[in-house]
Amino acid sequence: MAETMRAVDIKDGTGPATSLYINSSTPKPTPRPTDAIVKIKCFGLNRMDLLQREGHYPVPPQAPKTLGVEFSGTIESFGSDAEKGFKKGDEVFGLAYGGAYAEYIAVSTHMLMHKPKELSWEQAAGVPETWITATQAMYLVGEFAPGKSILWHAGASSVSISGIQLSKADKASAIYVTAGSQEKIDFCVKELGATAGFNYNTQDWAKEILKVTDGKGVDIIIDFVGATYFQGNLDAAARDARIVTLGALSGTKLPAGVDIGAFVRKRIRFEGSSLRSRDEDYQGKLRNTLADHALPKMREGIFKILVEKVFSWEQIVEAHQLMESNKTKGKIICKID
Repeated sequence: MAETMRAVDIKDGTGPATSLYINSSTPKPTPRPTDAIVKIKCFGLNRMDLLQREGHYPVPPQAPKTLGVEFSGTIESFGSDAEKGFKKGDEVFGLAYGGAYAEYIAVSTHMLMHKPKELSWEQAAGVPETWITATQAMYLVGEFAPGKSILWHAGASSVSISGIQLSKADKASAIYVTAGSQEKIDFCVKELGATAGFNYNTQDWAKEILKVTDGKGVDIIIDFVGATYFQGNLDAAARDARIVTLGALSGTKLPAGVDIGAFVRKRIRFEGSSLRSRDEDYQGKLRNTLADHALPKMREGIFKILVEKVFSWEQIVEAHQLMESNKTKGKIICKID
């Protein structure tokens, strides 16, 4: 008889937050040759989890049905051809195609990192998806270089919190953010080091950016919002700008009257990107970039890993409802009891 474990499941396959429950008869995963089995201590919540729960996220074919892509824990066992440098009992954190809302996960060792002693289990579980996504969007897709200006939409989101800090450390000429409250803007500016922020509920952020840049605009725009920000992004973009879209929270259908002339006039490049659908080699390179450039600053306390709230995983419904409220700054983490 196959071994079982506890994992978060969804009644009827998809549904609202209240459909989440812990299923104590979930099959325990078995490792592929390049995998490790990790006993999970904590896992992080991400916006994609909400979409997947509702049946609106394109899950990679190799992903298990269990939610969750980032975690911290200890290595229990290995497949037959695991990456060197790890051993049983190692404290690790990592990124997976899915399956992190569970007691155990099978994950490629290419996507594991040793947990620094300076980071708590809760902090470590909140690093992989957000920091690797910010790294990918900013450097690989956005082609950031010191001296360029950058705009992070959803400034108090976990990805943008990471991105603001990366931008500052690598000497961006200016770092702008948008957010839905003055509290979040103050947080981004005063605590993270953003140059300025704009409240999308009370300001025309694209016009404000053109004002503070003397009409030049910004070199790189990282967007999660989609349709309703499309025109604003084109207006706020500088000549030869890069617009990187990581989501479409406002929808994918453009409103009537959108003027795409700026693409030609300002030589703008628009590119969408997704981390979860990338192959292991690509994700592994990003892991190495994170380990080399960001982890040392995390150990030293220069980069802040901000955890909004830690829940017992028995409170997974409340955790998802908090994320849905859009009132958080930083990560929501669940701890497996």
